[in-house]
Amino acid sequence: MTEEPTTAQTGVHPRPVVARLPKYAAGKPPSVIAGLESFKLSSNENPLGPVPAVMDMLAGKLEVHRYPDTMCTALRTALGTFLDVPAEDVVTGAGSLGALNQILAAFAGQNDDGHPDEVVYAWRSFEAYPICVGLAGAKSVQVPVRGDGTHDLPAMAAAVTDRTTVVLLCTPNNPTGPVLRLAETEEFIRSVRSDVVIVIDEAYQEFVREPDAVDGLAMYRKYPNVVVLRTFSKAHGLAGLRVGYSVSGADVTAYLRAAATPFAVSSIAEQAAVASLENYDQVVERVQSLVDERDRVTAGLQELGWEIPEAQGNFIWLAFGPNTAEFAALADSQGLSVRAFGAEGVRVSIGEVAANTRLLEICASYTNAPRAS
Repeated sequence: MTEEPTTAQTGVHPRPVVARLPKYAAGKPPSVIAGLESFKLSSNENPLGPVPAVMDMLAGKLEVHRYPDTMCTALRTALGTFLDVPAEDVVTGAGSLGALNQILAAFAGQNDDGHPDEVVYAWRSFEAYPICVGLAGAKSVQVPVRGDGTHDLPAMAAAVTDRTTVVLLCTPNNPTGPVLRLAETEEFIRSVRSDVVIVIDEAYQEFVREPDAVDGLAMYRKYPNVVVLRTFSKAHGLAGLRVGYSVSGADVTAYLRAAATPFAVSSIAEQAAVASLENYDQVVERVQSLVDERDRVTAGLQELGWEIPEAQGNFIWLAFGPNTAEFAALADSQGLSVRAFGAEGVRVSIGEVAANTRLLEICASYTNAPRAS
C-alpha cells in the first residue's frame, strides 16, 4: 500500500489560512444497536425524501453524458414564476453553500492593499461560515448570539467597519433555531452602509411559522444590497443533489454570475428541482408534518421543564454546555445520532415519528436538563 506523501516529501505548502480553518464535521450516522432501529438526527435532512414526481423523474432516462445548462434556465424560469421575481435575479449554485461561496468570491477576499475584507456574522451559526470566509481570503468577525440563541443585531451593526464588505444573517439560525423579526432586521439593514452586501440565509424558510419573521424576498425587493439564499436540500428533500440559489438585484447578480462555478448544478438536480416546484402542494404537506412533529417535541421537552430556544427550522437546540458530549453519547447508545457542538450544545434534527418519540423518552430519563442561556 502506498503511503500518502507528507509536506516534507512533496515540498508543497498550502495557503497559511488552510491550516487555521476549522474542520467541517458532517453529521455522523447512528450506531447500530442490536434489536433497535437506528435514526440519523444529525444532519437536518428531510426524512420524508422528495415528492413522488421527483422520484419518477429520477427513475426515467436522463442524458448524463451531456453538460448541464450552466445558466439553469429552466429552473431559474420556474423560480421566477414561483417567487414572483425576474428570472434574471436568480443565480443557482451547488446548494445554498455553493451559492454563498459565489457571493464571497465576488465580494469578500484580499484587497489590493493586502488587507482582507471583513465578513460579519453571528456565532454560533452555520458551521461552514468561517470555512467559506477563510477560503475566500476574508476575515471572519463573529458576534456572539444572545443567550436565547438569537442574533444580537445591535452588536453586529457595531461590528461593521470600513473593511466590512459582507454580513451574513442566518434565519432561522442554524443550529440555535430562532428567526429574525421584520422590524429588527429592517432597522439593521438601514443602519449598515448601503455598499455592504447583506446576505439573508433562509435555508429553512419553509419551516418557519412565526408571523413576524422577516421575509428575505421582501427585503431584497426594498434594499438593493440584500441577497437571499435558499436551497432545495431541506424542505424539498434534495440534499444529495446539491441545488440552491440566491436572489438579488441586477447590480449584484452581474458579479455573482462572473464568480459562479460553471455547471455547478447538474441536469438531474435542475430537473428534480423543477419537478418539486411543480408539485409544491405536496412539499408543503410534508413540511407541515415535520413542523407538527417539531411542535410535539418542543412541547414534550417543555413539559419536562426543559428550556430550549425558539425552534423555527427542522431541528431543535439543546444548550447542554459541558454535558454536551454526555448527552450525545447517551443518544447514540439508544440508536440516535445527534449533532454535538463542542461544549456548547446539541442540535437534534426532527426525524421520523418513532425517532422523535425515542428522543423524548431519552430526555425524560436524563437529569441534566439544558438551559436556554
